[in-house]
Amino acid sequence: MSENDESAFMEYFGDTPRTRFLNFLIGNHFFDFNMTEIANESNISYNSLLVFFQGFLNKGIVIKTRRVGKSDMYKFNLENPIARNFLKFAWLLTKQDLGIEDEGIVLASNVPVKHN
Repeated sequence: MSENDESAFMEYFGDTPRTRFLNFLIGNHFFDFNMTEIANESNISYNSLLVFFQGFLNKGIVIKTRRVGKSDMYKFNLENPIARNFLKFAWLLTKQDLGIEDEGIVLASNVPVKHN
């Protein structure tokens, strides 16, 4: 990923395997992928993904959606409040970088939070 292509999410939180992973899943939250595809598309090694993937799975941020052949498929779990807030926060950062005014964000608990 070149510096010009860097998302606002990665710009704020740095270029690490975990942020690449989250950035990829946030940007592709409608689709499911096997672990090899996630590693390749996130531009991280499969072994790096193994280090933290189970933690995201255990917390429900990522869920198993189905099995295709011998591969389990996973996606960003938008039913999980933490995952929903990651997605909302990434969009808020993007809007801020683009100079788009936002009326405020609503957290997963549906409590509005205004910002100045």
